[in-house]
Amino acid sequence: MTAPGGRRAELEARNAAMREQVDSLMSELHRKTAEVREAQARALAITATATSKDGSVTASVDSAGALTSLEFSPNAFERTTPDKLARVATETVIAAIAKSRTELNEVLATAQEGPSIDLSEMLPGVPSLADLIPPAPPVPTPPSSTPPPPRRRPSDDDDEGGSVMERSSW
Repeated sequence: MTAPGGRRAELEARNAAMREQVDSLMSELHRKTAEVREAQARALAITATATSKDGSVTASVDSAGALTSLEFSPNAFERTTPDKLARVATETVIAAIAKSRTELNEVLATAQEGPSIDLSEMLPGVPSLADLIPPAPPVPTPPSSTPPPPRRRPSDDDDEGGSVMERSSW
């Protein structure tokens, strides 16, 4: 049989070891939480800009891939057709989104690196830190550069060739 003093010393030693383990877990939790906050701030600050090969279009997007700016060169409308310019603009926006997503994926990968102690492994019902970091979004790829079929010109219902807006029989 164990003496009461020996049992107490054993319990105090186990309690001290558990405190040390909890302190270590809490320290790791605080460190990882700070890393997640820092990664979130870096992710939200991401912007990306792309310029078309011919320089006619420049597009900027934010961290979510939302378009924040679309600029056309002064002679963009003189050098191309509306269909081609629309296609170049779309490809340029997609290129900016791809840059933004690539940078976002790098930030998220950095946040997910390294071994960590996860409270969910020790305490049932506690959310995992890994669940707080969203999966990396896919990087978009530009559509194929095959031109769409030519648009058909709408038929004119006006036999006289005048503007529809000038008609008085409405």
